[in-house]
Amino acid sequence: MTITTTPVDNGINLQALLDAREALSADPTAAEFEWRASCTWVSGTHSHSTVEGFRGLGAEQSHKAVFHYDLDHPECFASEDHGPTPTELVLVGLAGCLTAGVAAVAQMRSIQLRAVTATVRGELNLLGVLGADPDVRNGFQTIKVHFAVEADASPADVEALVAQSQKRSAVYDLVVNPTDVTVTVN
Repeated sequence: MTITTTPVDNGINLQALLDAREALSADPTAAEFEWRASCTWVSGTHSHSTVEGFRGLGAEQSHKAVFHYDLDHPECFASEDHGPTPTELVLVGLAGCLTAGVAAVAQMRSIQLRAVTATVRGELNLLGVLGADPDVRNGFQTIKVHFAVEADASPADVEALVAQSQKRSAVYDLVVNPTDVTVTVN
């Protein structure tokens, strides 16, 4: 019997990730990153945000392109619905970070992925945001993430991929742990 092995390819440059981990461990100051976004009010609840540069690896960096995002609220809030709400963008960030982590961990563990879909639902009571009930939190009361993963792996191995992704996700950490946020005005 002949056994052939097909290399796992989830689109992750595993060697680059391992090299980066080693290099950043040797020079921890290069691992300090500052991510930035700017937002300009357009009208009503509509705003336009851009993401271009960031600081990391000891120097200023930039994306290949400037990314643009229009944010707004839906018409049922007496708004124009020019884009997703800011809270929806948080859910997008969480889903994207966890999904990227699943792909990277799968590559590291030699698991071929066929399909990965993350569905994120956040429950938020507007009475808090509107100031109508001081006992209702302004933010999400709960966030639920569900993964549908098709992979050449057992269900237990897939659950382990998702668990490791949670453990290493910057956005998951941001959502579940307090972060010191400072707001200033000129």
